[in-house]
Amino acid sequence: MTSNSARWSTRRTVLIAGAANIFVAVIKLVAGIITGSSAMLAEAAHSTADTLNQVFLWTSVRQGERPADSSHPFGYGQDRYFWSLLAAFGIFVAGAGFSVFEGLLAFHRGGGHSPLVGYIVLGVAFIAEGTSFVRAYTQVRAEARRGKREFIDHIQRTADTTVKAALFEDTAAVIGLVLAALGLMLRQLTGSPGWDGAASIAIGGLLIAVAFKLGRDSRELLIGRAADPRQLKVIRAEIQGTPGVDSLLELLTMHLGPDHLIVGARVALDDEISADRAENLADDIDRRLTERLPLTPHVSSIRPKQPTARGESAVPGRARAGCDASAAAVKENDSERLPRRASGPARCGQPGPTLHGARPIRPAAPTLRRRLRAATNEPCRGPGARPCLASR
Repeated sequence: MTSNSARWSTRRTVLIAGAANIFVAVIKLVAGIITGSSAMLAEAAHSTADTLNQVFLWTSVRQGERPADSSHPFGYGQDRYFWSLLAAFGIFVAGAGFSVFEGLLAFHRGGGHSPLVGYIVLGVAFIAEGTSFVRAYTQVRAEARRGKREFIDHIQRTADTTVKAALFEDTAAVIGLVLAALGLMLRQLTGSPGWDGAASIAIGGLLIAVAFKLGRDSRELLIGRAADPRQLKVIRAEIQGTPGVDSLLELLTMHLGPDHLIVGARVALDDEISADRAENLADDIDRRLTERLPLTPHVSSIRPKQPTARGESAVPGRARAGCDASAAAVKENDSERLPRRASGPARCGQPGPTLHGARPIRPAAPTLRRRLRAATNEPCRGPGARPCLASR
């Protein structure tokens, strides 16, 4: 499935859930007022919060589809995580808060009217919410099958918080209807409004759990979550298998939305690679990853290994040549230029001679190589003068 078809599928899921929530919220509110059931009123608040959240999720899809521009070169995909975080907050405040409050009030409230209207409304609401749940479940199941994952594993690892929020809301709605029906039935059998209040508080607890899970997932993606282990394995294999790459030293990834992933790597290049080939590595890897991953990668940089304190270079062959030349210059002139307390010429990858307790000379450093060349070409002047290399 392409990214465009996936976005359209997400839109359709959100629209179906929103339409079901509007219808169910109205009939639950009417039934709650008629029967005086706290659980029914809690369910009305739940459906109202879900309707508001579908507006947030629809906005997240529209905002996240905006094309990249100069101020947002990687697009607006992460905007979906912001709106999903608002949806989680809405579930917590409008849904869970009202449900718990209404449940506490039910313990001090007398009996209501006949629960028959409540049962009818719950049955109609179950059909509407069940339709929305089946739609969300079908989409997530299809995504898990395409990614060759188990259903639960896909829910935990997916970066599409919009579909996840719709599925969680619909699941909580179906469970909430069962709890409301149970509370209504126990109140009818015992005559105690406490069962109705307990059901309302249980619905509130369920919504708190859903809001916490959605909020935590949105937070992780907002602050920058890496690709999942299976995607990292594919990326690592592609980079290591690229001609000219000797080894992969560091790999960094971060989601920029459900459909985009930024990739940065530090590699050790082969001795024989040309400068032109090194410049094209990122484009080649980006093209191959686009074919293998279910999202759009952005290979922002493939950085060669930087020179180290011991004189290693991004291109090992050139580093060896530089070290050998510097070592030869020191060896040729150490009897004339270096102090007597120095211990031997510098070697590539090893510390150089120590000058009167000073830190070792690193001949591979470009600045020191220039000093060595200057030292070998300038004669020392005057008897008893300090050695030229030490004086520099």
